Amino acid sequence: MTTNPVSLADIQAARERIAGSVIRTPLIKLNVDNIPAEIYLKLENLQPIGSFKLRGAANAIGLATPEQLAKGVYTCSAGNMAQGVAWNARRLGIPSTAVVPDHAPETKLTAIKRLGGEIIKVPFDEWWNVMVTHQYAGLDGLFVHPVSDPAVMAGNGTIGLEILEDLPDVDAIIVPYGGGGLSCGVATAVKALKPNTKIYAGEVETSAAFAGALAAGEKVAINYQASFVDGIGSGSVLDDMWPLAKMLLDGSLVMSLAEVAEAVRLLAERNRVIAEGAGATGVAAALAGKAGGGKVVCIVSGGNIDFEKLTKIFKHEI
Repeated sequence: MTTNPVSLADIQAARERIAGSVIRTPLIKLNVDNIPAEIYLKLENLQPIGSFKLRGAANAIGLATPEQLAKGVYTCSAGNMAQGVAWNARRLGIPSTAVVPDHAPETKLTAIKRLGGEIIKVPFDEWWNVMVTHQYAGLDGLFVHPVSDPAVMAGNGTIGLEILEDLPDVDAIIVPYGGGGLSCGVATAVKALKPNTKIYAGEVETSAAFAGALAAGEKVAINYQASFVDGIGSGSVLDDMWPLAKMLLDGSLVMSLAEVAEAVRLLAERNRVIAEGAGATGVAAALAGKAGGGKVVCIVSGGNIDFEKLTKIFKHEI
């Protein structure tokens, strides 16, 4: 099965649909001198749930019929998509459930509960199977896939429209790569309007499945290692996203955990931005010069990091 690509029209329609539910996040310059590029930050960590996932969830649920929503909604998520689904479900007065991996951070689990969502915690392999099969036995509400749902990708793509409006001459955009739903959504919008803009996946060395697939020319299993960068990465690229991702993206920029931790510290120190590991990965890559010179936008995808982990990062213990 291959996920159908979304169109620019789908993304433009999504923008109208979700306008009352999401923030048009600011694009600001990174306050660091003597760096390889002019680096800008797209601050999706400022969404009401602290993550870009609100956009895709709002669009997918907004497109659903009352009949589809009658038994509620559910998703599989490491935490951020679960919050996006729960936030939208609470607004509509319907139940929501999240199937989460056993390493999901407590900050995200607490937020899901605060938003009224139910949680089913399972081992990582079982959780990944839900990602692959698009279902979980015993749950029969509307399943909102966090990655390969075209409606979710269209919602994500609205970020690309905003970037081009605020920085029309952008040269490259680095997008954290979890399953490809954010990067492919953004790439669809940007390539349709400014084809020469480079769109790179941002990955971390402990879970760089897309980089592994690009190197092999096909999806391959990698040695996935859980880390404080919990919002991206997996043991393999999703079957239904691989054809789309390899067509739309210009490569993968893989960073070490130490480089990502340094980017988390730098964002807090210089711009007073709190980013989770996934959200800082693109910044680490841009600072290393991996996206080239010119104007580079890093999507700070989320800021939902446990305070304990953040404290360790600030103390250089991670």
